[in-house]
Amino acid sequence: METKDQNILSVRGLHVQVRTQEGFSTLVQNINFEMNKGKILGLVGESGSGKTVTSMSIVQLHDKKNMDIRGSITLHGKELNGLENREIRKIRGKDIAFIMQNPMNAFTPVFTIGHQFIETIKSHTFLNKKQAKELAIEVMESVDLPNPDKLLKNYPFQLSGGMLQRVMISMAACLQPSVIIADEPSTALDLHSQLLVLRLLDKVRSEYGTSILLISHDLGVISELADDVIVMQNGRIVESANVLDLFDAPQHEYTKKLLRTRPTLYSQKQPYTYML
Repeated sequence: METKDQNILSVRGLHVQVRTQEGFSTLVQNINFEMNKGKILGLVGESGSGKTVTSMSIVQLHDKKNMDIRGSITLHGKELNGLENREIRKIRGKDIAFIMQNPMNAFTPVFTIGHQFIETIKSHTFLNKKQAKELAIEVMESVDLPNPDKLLKNYPFQLSGGMLQRVMISMAACLQPSVIIADEPSTALDLHSQLLVLRLLDKVRSEYGTSILLISHDLGVISELADDVIVMQNGRIVESANVLDLFDAPQHEYTKKLLRTRPTLYSQKQPYTYML
């Protein structure tokens, strides 16, 4: 049985609506789940099922003027829903890190990787520039990114999507956040890069004890890493189970449909081999 101390993030009764010309339209409703320390929770469903809306609600990234977010979102018992912008900014990046689907959207093209990495560290710590650079290199080396000192001098456009995504994961891990939200982190990548990114997330989890909310539109990716799985459809949770139970005995027809159509991360002859 999980102890209370192992519960990191709790979402209770999450209900999100967006303002339209006709009034408010519901995007997600009655979302309930918990994340435990060092575990990976898969959040799966087709596009438009409410996965990203749920994840953005956790880190309070919605436009509050046009969105109504109700319910409780607690991190280590601290309520996040309704926090002032300056308070939630202290938490984003430090306590909860967010990894986007397209890594190019996470970097400013006119600044080097190093500048952005170092400023991220400095904004959440008391480290000076030299110390922040040393920490960045140390973390990049720990996740086996080659030539980190050289990588820091590059601009985002000089790196491949797979390499950028791995840099972004190292940035997310550098402050050892309690939770990393990875929103479709491997969708835009080729198969080899996809495998590298997924294994890197698993390495971050195992080395830092970070809990990961892994969001994907298919169960093939989720099966590689997740301990437990939540399946969403039309803004609701339709099934929640241990990953092995869900694959062995899915209960909901929508889950069965996803399982029948899931892609595989393996080639026809043998699994890809890779090193981290």
